[in-house]
Amino acid sequence: MNSHLVFFVYVFTSLISSSVIAKLYIWPKLKSLRVEQSLEALIAPQALIRLIGLGFLIPGVVSPSLSPGFAVPAAGGDYATAVLALFAIVTLHSRSRLGKPLAWMFNLVGTVDLINAFVQAGRHHMSSTHFGAAFFIPTAVVPLLLVAHWLIFRLLLRRESTS
Repeated sequence: MNSHLVFFVYVFTSLISSSVIAKLYIWPKLKSLRVEQSLEALIAPQALIRLIGLGFLIPGVVSPSLSPGFAVPAAGGDYATAVLALFAIVTLHSRSRLGKPLAWMFNLVGTVDLINAFVQAGRHHMSSTHFGAAFFIPTAVVPLLLVAHWLIFRLLLRRESTS
């Protein structure tokens, strides 16, 4: 079977599955919480999950043919997003006035990082074979992160004027 097609189907199905689960189970719960609590719940996992992107820099985890033009910005963007996530959850949890601005910064940087990774993957003609053992990042983790970023934008925009 064509590995490129399987890779695309995997990513697409993961995105649909993440979206359905978010709509049916996660969003209803988030709407019942205070906005800061909802933001914390969505941002906190990314303080850890985004560190997985550093695997793009580890030989043996990814194929030696993985382009540094993709790997370095993807890993750096993920690391920056993880650090911003940590600052955002601490300030949100402490009810600091910096909480929401840091949540916005985290969400913008994280979303731009994922979009840039898609652009760079295309620019460097990436295929599923380049990811090696890290194939689960674009196929399972990235779709989940995209849905989380979407939910965070919804929370920030929806309740910004009422908070």
